[in-house]
Amino acid sequence: MDKIFELIEQEEKYQAETVRLIPSENFASEAVRAALGSGLTNKYAEGYPGKRYYQGNKIIDEIENLAIERGKKLFGVEHLNVQSYSGSPANSAVLMALVEPGEKICGMKLSAGGHLTHGHPRITFSGKYFDSAQYDVDSEGRIDYEQLVEFVKTEKPKLIFAGTTAYPWILDWKKFREIADSVGAWLVADISHISGLTVTGVHPSPNEYVDMVTSTTHKMLRGPRGAVIGVTKRGISSAKGFGILDLEKRIDRAVFPGLQGGPHMNTIAAMAVAFEEDIQPEYKNYTEQVAKNAKALAESLKSKGLRVYGTENHLMIVDCGLEKGKEAAVKLEEAGIIVNANTIPHDQGSPFRPSGIRLGTPAMTTKGWKEKEFEEVGKRIGAIIKN
Repeated sequence: MDKIFELIEQEEKYQAETVRLIPSENFASEAVRAALGSGLTNKYAEGYPGKRYYQGNKIIDEIENLAIERGKKLFGVEHLNVQSYSGSPANSAVLMALVEPGEKICGMKLSAGGHLTHGHPRITFSGKYFDSAQYDVDSEGRIDYEQLVEFVKTEKPKLIFAGTTAYPWILDWKKFREIADSVGAWLVADISHISGLTVTGVHPSPNEYVDMVTSTTHKMLRGPRGAVIGVTKRGISSAKGFGILDLEKRIDRAVFPGLQGGPHMNTIAAMAVAFEEDIQPEYKNYTEQVAKNAKALAESLKSKGLRVYGTENHLMIVDCGLEKGKEAAVKLEEAGIIVNANTIPHDQGSPFRPSGIRLGTPAMTTKGWKEKEFEEVGKRIGAIIKN
């Protein structure tokens, strides 16, 4: 056997035997993995359905159209682009479509639970090529919307990202809309972490209030590692008089040829499979259990005397002591529990030596865990951190 396949077997065994609590990880179905590993990886299909630059894509067009229609139904949007290679290129495409280089954008600070692509300064494209204003959270890790109102009125960004990677609270989409409207800004919801919850109603949907949504398709959706950009009915309405191109065309052109070449058709087919799985009633049962399990885990950790930020969704941040997050994550890994080190709100440590860990329930809920199992693992985690 080739060494690489030996290593793959080892990794799959490791995933099966460990307790996986990283919020962004999950287990894709056999059907999703079959599509991802199919002969579609052999195809070049630059362009969009009906407008390809290569011949031989009649069937490919059907596959992409099916992924689009299923995705539009799942996300509840008017237009959907399924070609972005991952979440970061999807957010890049949105910025390319809506904002000129040097104009101001606004997003949550990385240290507060935001994402690199939402304007993190100096080291990311979103912070280098755009003027970036970053909003913070309060001492409890929550967005102070009244402070955000004043911050946005002062900064006057052209685009606001409402989205997070380590924020355990429900987002107030209506308030975000009011804030965006106060300065005439585009409002984009990056729901990569919570898309499974929003499409099933466990977390409020942003669609009524935002101009577009971006989301990865793995994480809680249990699909392949890709991303989508959805344009809402409100977004289309807001784009009237936007210019020669309407909003949907601007998004599509920003993805291809703006940022990418040929789409990964095996990934798009796997998205179509995952979207069909996510539309089924069983999937809502799953997301509801994810949220119940998160609450059970949080309460269990609190019972061991730990400070827990959250939770109102699928994840939480745990304070392990000043600069003790990485040490705690390593100790937990040695015990077969996989988490990631993470900053806590207003962390006095550094990003390389943060004071917390981030935990989530999607992966182990897929494996069938319920509240009892999460209560037990919470006690184990508490004992390891306290020691």
